[in-house]
Amino acid sequence: MNPSIERIAVLGAGAWGSTFADVLARNGSPVVLWDKNPAAIETLAKNRAPFGVPELSLHESVRLETVLSDAIAGCPAIVLVIPSQAIAPMAADLASLLGHESRLIVLLSKGIDIASGDVLSRVIERTLPYCRVGVVSGPCIAREVAQGVPTSVAAASANPDDAIFLRDLVSSRTLRAYTQHDLLGVELGGALKNIIAIAAGIGDGLGFGANTKAALMTRGLAEMSRLAAAMGASPVTLFGLAGLGDLAVTCFSPHSRNRTFGELLGKGKNPDEARNAIGMTVEGEPTARAALALSQRHGIDMPITSVVVRICAAELDPREAVAALMQRELKDEFPPGLFTS
Repeated sequence: MNPSIERIAVLGAGAWGSTFADVLARNGSPVVLWDKNPAAIETLAKNRAPFGVPELSLHESVRLETVLSDAIAGCPAIVLVIPSQAIAPMAADLASLLGHESRLIVLLSKGIDIASGDVLSRVIERTLPYCRVGVVSGPCIAREVAQGVPTSVAAASANPDDAIFLRDLVSSRTLRAYTQHDLLGVELGGALKNIIAIAAGIGDGLGFGANTKAALMTRGLAEMSRLAAAMGASPVTLFGLAGLGDLAVTCFSPHSRNRTFGELLGKGKNPDEARNAIGMTVEGEPTARAALALSQRHGIDMPITSVVVRICAAELDPREAVAALMQRELKDEFPPGLFTS
């Protein structure tokens, strides 16, 4: 039984935002779906599906809105499904509207704020100190969720009651949620896996096989876990749905824009050409820059992240990057102190 709630606002009518709004509506929750782009709302009103998710038929009960103050009015829970670099300005807009009101802010966006170097929950907590924060993350390709493909995610909050609320809110016959209390670890898993997916896509574009992708994923997971541990998260979280699970689907799915972006780079497209071909936000690119800065701050070695940053900046050829990674100094797979800061 899903919890009763007056109304939920979903901010961001892209592929995942629209799909998530549909999930909530089909679970019986009254939903308002907002986007700042009137054209996106007009498309949804006409086609009931956003760009990139032709399988979706948006539930008829979802109310569409372009005025932010109207969208969040009377909504005890506000879900953010917008590009990660738009979270800080959105938080500022919400702060001006909410004042000292307490709401549950739920992050589905996956990334790290470039300007502050913070995970997105900390941006929210700093700007909206009267609100609580939750995160829903995991291997959830929007097109598969829209098709009713069995999917599992993590519902995280530092507040146990909020984690349970989110778990029960999103769970259905085809979507199973697990509670998680390591909010930081869940966030980092969802953000950092996009970097490794770009690398996996580059390997696909270069014509490499399963050996290469398996190695990139495994060593990428080691990078993710090292940084998470250094920042105070549990490395175990990175081996769960929000880490390994999301990493796997993003590295393998043909619908993953981060993997596809990398594949285009591997096939010889320059970064601008690859971005234009995707036509949507590729979160792994700014996240790689932010993660590299964090790794340097914490003294963590992240060689895959480093080459992804350089390739995306057109400073390094993908084949040269492979050679640089393969010719690094030989070492233990699990050196002492691997997961300590």
